[in-house]
Amino acid sequence: MSGLLRPLRIGRFVLPNNLVLAPMAGVTDLPWRNLCREWGAGYAVGEMLHSRGDLMGRDKSLFRGVQQQEQAPIAIQLLGNNPQDMAEAAKAQVAAGADIIDINMGCPAKKVCAVAAGSALLDNERLVAQILAAVVQAVPTTPVTLKIRTGTKRSQKNAKQIAKIAENEGIQLLSVHGRTREDKFSGSAEYDTISDVVQSVSIPVLANGDIDTPQKAEQVLRDTQAAGVMVGRAANGRPWWFRQAAHYLTTGEALAEPETQLIHEVIHRHVRELHHFYGDFIGVRMARKHLVWYVPYLALTVEQRRQLMSAETPTMQLSILLATLQSLSQSLN
Repeated sequence: MSGLLRPLRIGRFVLPNNLVLAPMAGVTDLPWRNLCREWGAGYAVGEMLHSRGDLMGRDKSLFRGVQQQEQAPIAIQLLGNNPQDMAEAAKAQVAAGADIIDINMGCPAKKVCAVAAGSALLDNERLVAQILAAVVQAVPTTPVTLKIRTGTKRSQKNAKQIAKIAENEGIQLLSVHGRTREDKFSGSAEYDTISDVVQSVSIPVLANGDIDTPQKAEQVLRDTQAAGVMVGRAANGRPWWFRQAAHYLTTGEALAEPETQLIHEVIHRHVRELHHFYGDFIGVRMARKHLVWYVPYLALTVEQRRQLMSAETPTMQLSILLATLQSLSQSLN
């Protein structure tokens, strides 16, 4: 499978491989990005941050902005529909330490599209150009990237036109989700449009959507000729997905999941890092979300699951988790 796994260039940055963790609101925080990179993701983009901090809220802005504990390149994704606001937000994030600015024109969430942001912007190509130009000009030495969908609806796919606008305005990498805004996450992603986009521009294009196995990653890379793949939901609860994909793309052989003991160590450490990053109250609640994705590796009884998901303090949550993991370990020996 020569050439499918390869370095990815974004401006002055050359990333170790072309397997990218997708930005997902409420998921791809610093602990998750660090963990996925540890397990082989070549690049990770942070959760979307509104260009107007007053609309995002102080806590979300604090957690989603630049984190000095993150390895370079630090990529901050901005959301908004006002060129000047987006430009100012980009400058502020670069001043704080961001290495790459990513612009969100792909989110299909109702509350985002209701304010004409995210994928709703694809309906207004003139405004798209204005936003991209404003951000690129505001941070001239910082690579700016863009994430989009194939269009707002199946009858109005304009990803190729948006891609050409992006290239003309100085965008250095484009990520395309193979669904329209009206699709949200229903049905299946399609890759013909992504392939058309790849052929229409000279900047790198990442394929995104329904890439849930290493075999699917190979298929999409071959069919679209994309520079890489961006993976989100498939990695939830399985950060080792990236290592498995890298192995398959290199050798053509499936790599087994890590040993059970190592998986348990990853889960325990991830929960502790969530507590440390967010603090007690938010940390426990964020950990619950990830623990749901880890459930297949925990073999919980109904009562154990209830106790774990209802724990209100880090100490209680970790105590129940550790007892569960120890019990599983003993049963396997």
